[in-house]
Amino acid sequence: MRTYAGHSSAAASNALYRKNLEKGQTGLSVAFDLPTQTGYDPDHPLARGEVGKVGVPIAHIGDMRQLFDGIPLAEANTSMTINAPAMWLLALYVTVAKEQAAESGQDPDEVLAKLAGTTQNDIIKEYLSRGTYIFPPGPSLRLITDVITWTVHNIPKWNPINICSYHLQEAGATPTQEVAYALCTAIAVLDAVRDSGQVSEADMTRVVSRISFFVNAGVRFIEEMCKMRAFVQLWDELTRERYGITDPKARRFRYGVQVNSLGLTEVQPENNVQRIVLEMLAVTLSRDARARAVQLPAWNEALGLPRPWDQQWALRMQQVLAYETDLLEYEDIFDGSKVIQARVDEIVEGAREEIKRVQEMGGAVAAVENGYMKGELVASLGEYRRRMESGDQVLVGVNKFNTTEPSPLQAEGAQAIETVDPAVEKQAIAAVQQWRAERDNAAAEAALDKLKATARTSENLFEATLECAAAGVTTGEWAGALREIFGEYRAPTGVSATSAAGGGDLAELAAVRERVRTTGEELGERLRILVGKPGLDGHSNGAEQVAVRARDAGFEVIYQGIRLTPEQIVAAAVQEGVHVVGLSVLSGSHLEVVPEVIDGLRAAGADDIPVVVGGIIPADDAALLRERGVARVFTPKDYELTGIMDEIVTVIRQARGL
Repeated sequence: MRTYAGHSSAAASNALYRKNLEKGQTGLSVAFDLPTQTGYDPDHPLARGEVGKVGVPIAHIGDMRQLFDGIPLAEANTSMTINAPAMWLLALYVTVAKEQAAESGQDPDEVLAKLAGTTQNDIIKEYLSRGTYIFPPGPSLRLITDVITWTVHNIPKWNPINICSYHLQEAGATPTQEVAYALCTAIAVLDAVRDSGQVSEADMTRVVSRISFFVNAGVRFIEEMCKMRAFVQLWDELTRERYGITDPKARRFRYGVQVNSLGLTEVQPENNVQRIVLEMLAVTLSRDARARAVQLPAWNEALGLPRPWDQQWALRMQQVLAYETDLLEYEDIFDGSKVIQARVDEIVEGAREEIKRVQEMGGAVAAVENGYMKGELVASLGEYRRRMESGDQVLVGVNKFNTTEPSPLQAEGAQAIETVDPAVEKQAIAAVQQWRAERDNAAAEAALDKLKATARTSENLFEATLECAAAGVTTGEWAGALREIFGEYRAPTGVSATSAAGGGDLAELAAVRERVRTTGEELGERLRILVGKPGLDGHSNGAEQVAVRARDAGFEVIYQGIRLTPEQIVAAAVQEGVHVVGLSVLSGSHLEVVPEVIDGLRAAGADDIPVVVGGIIPADDAALLRERGVARVFTPKDYELTGIMDEIVTVIRQARGL
């Protein structure tokens, strides 16, 4: 039983973890901030506004010591949501475990043998949905392979990868796509490990037995439960037939779950409670396909960062199910159901076909590089949005049954979300600069030189990374050294390959398209919109859907993908001569990065280009953004994309005096 938690600083997060463990939580799930996830230190320009917002900043071994102060790692079960720098964060964790062993007089090898937990470490889904990748696919797969092979030999209870279908569903995957693309990732990873020469044929059983999955449970209860049963069947088949695993226990489909945050609503957020409970049931009722670990979002995550009380509520939901009900006491209650089996068979057959299609392209990496999987997900999410806008897909309180009573949970003065003190970032910057000034810089440089030298060979990188951790190297320095050798990567956006999605009301879309055309004629040129993702927020699903709908409405769309500095966005807006800039920010950095774009446009003499913003933005922050010159602020309650396009045309007309 876990809650995904971490924010502000290692000390603040440590206090939160201790409190959660006292309340009966049985595992820790560490949320890292975006600079840590993308390999930057707090004082890097791209980290501005992002430090401590969506997780805890970990810049070096000192931060990791603080994060787990008073928590014996040999007794913990820790899940770490970290991908591109997974090797680095695991090396820090292992180093702290060794230090704890030395302090308590224990044998370090015995402590390492007890370490239990998971590094997420699935880079494929980062290219497709979550956006916290750093390196190209080839080197990324090497890092994953090196982590898996090192852990199998040195920390055998550790799950070195969580193959994540969770984020695929958030990016629009159907159940069939979610199963297929996750298993394609597993094939790519296991093939790479098998072919690396770092494990024996006998060790492949141990490798397969430590592969875990992290899945998404949506509110369509039957469909989600059948999806998990399909996963179990296909994983057993794949590991037996492709990798020759004869031990049934090693072939178990081992997965953790977070129920669907994408389905949580900003309006009437109290409805999220029953959504969360139903989604939890889908992955716990089916005994033969039951989750090993569950973490539940809080009811108010569509509003902002949950408070400790909100996380407690989510934990209590699990405890009621586990300890008060009889739901976990019986054999699989769905065995023999014709309805369930028929849906399972349908998902299995569809997934087999899609897996075959991807393998014929050359596998998951090839299907990332050629944009196939991303394009399919963007199209699927577009279809979901079309159904939501048309009313075919009902969201209670959003597009139906939306009359409401005032909520006491959000009453004036209730402070319904946690806020991060802006001073956190300044403190983190000062702390990392002090760390660099006080460490043995010669030792750090020597460790980095060895890391780079090793990266130029085919040798496993984990031991060199452990030396960096012990030498006081920082997160940004470790990632920066590998950037020098491996380079960086920008994944396909999937927007250009996606066919016109249409809207819920085609007549409405036609009317907006006519407004776009006539406004362009009045200005003497086609209307152009730049869709920008400033900062390190890689969740691009919304931005991609806005870009597709803007194109459908007749705009010329400039969309360059994720992770842009305000300066880059301003330069593109000026160079392309756009009529409006649309910024998408979901990480909480809007008060820092959006004003920088506005100021940059003004400095470039382009203050006649209006700026609109979309994202998870509290009402008070929206008011501040409007005061700073933002023309419109859109939040998740503004789900009708065609209506948003119409409003953007109005913004352009007002800005140009039409």
